[in-house]
Amino acid sequence: MAVIRLGTSGWSYKEWENVFYPRDGKDKLTFYSRVFKTVEIDSTFYTYPKKAMIQACARVTPDDFVFSAVVPKLITHDKRLDVQKGVGEDLMRFIYDLRPLEDAGKLGPLILQLPPSFSYKDGLGRLIDFFGALPADLKFAVEFRNNSWHRPETWDLLRQCKIANTISDDPLLQSDTMVTADFAVIRWYGRGKKQWNDYRYSDAEIEDWVPKVKEVEGHAKEIYGYFANHFRGNAVENSLRMMERLGLADAERRELGARVTRAIQLKGMRYTKTKAPAPEPAVKK
Repeated sequence: MAVIRLGTSGWSYKEWENVFYPRDGKDKLTFYSRVFKTVEIDSTFYTYPKKAMIQACARVTPDDFVFSAVVPKLITHDKRLDVQKGVGEDLMRFIYDLRPLEDAGKLGPLILQLPPSFSYKDGLGRLIDFFGALPADLKFAVEFRNNSWHRPETWDLLRQCKIANTISDDPLLQSDTMVTADFAVIRWYGRGKKQWNDYRYSDAEIEDWVPKVKEVEGHAKEIYGYFANHFRGNAVENSLRMMERLGLADAERRELGARVTRAIQLKGMRYTKTKAPAPEPAVKK
């Protein structure tokens, strides 16, 4: 049986206060890590993390807690994995910044989220060169946001390099459950129309994913799953619901999930009764 760790993309959302977190919202990560066993640091996509923040992450979380982190867009989007532009050095700097997590045994997969314009035809050579610069002692996962990569040659390359294919639930991406390493990464973005991660998965949609997760479980030793639909606390509710449907939630987590659901429902009623300001637009990575 695979070890399944479920959580969310990010944790420091003020809108989760009085929904998941206590009203004052203090010590969010400490509270979060008592409920979930993993989190994705998505802020690293935009900038390198500060040393003090990473040290605090290692210090306030339990020994068995695991962080994943998105590789900076400087590497994947700005320089587009071009080793001639120094992305190897950029990656080493990023890994060095995460060293407190690695030293604490809390560093999980590093996720390479490629831009939609990065196609198989134009990017294969760069991808192969970049894979050659990766350290062998860390876990890496790649998320293809261009459907041209969905082919047997891609999966063979990932297996050869022991890199995980990131399985994504995204309205514009081809969905698959292809496992290419001894661990797997699943990301649930949501299916919203204007803002994809402004979405609340229904119980039926969660149920549809249960056999898919079990299928992945049959081919991997570890699964890291993250809900990115953070608006109004939906990611927390959906992650707890997925834990429950997979038999991973104890009575305390089931009760917490029910409380989160009630809070979201109440918040939704207030949201529709008042002319609330539109949420800040989400940046599509």
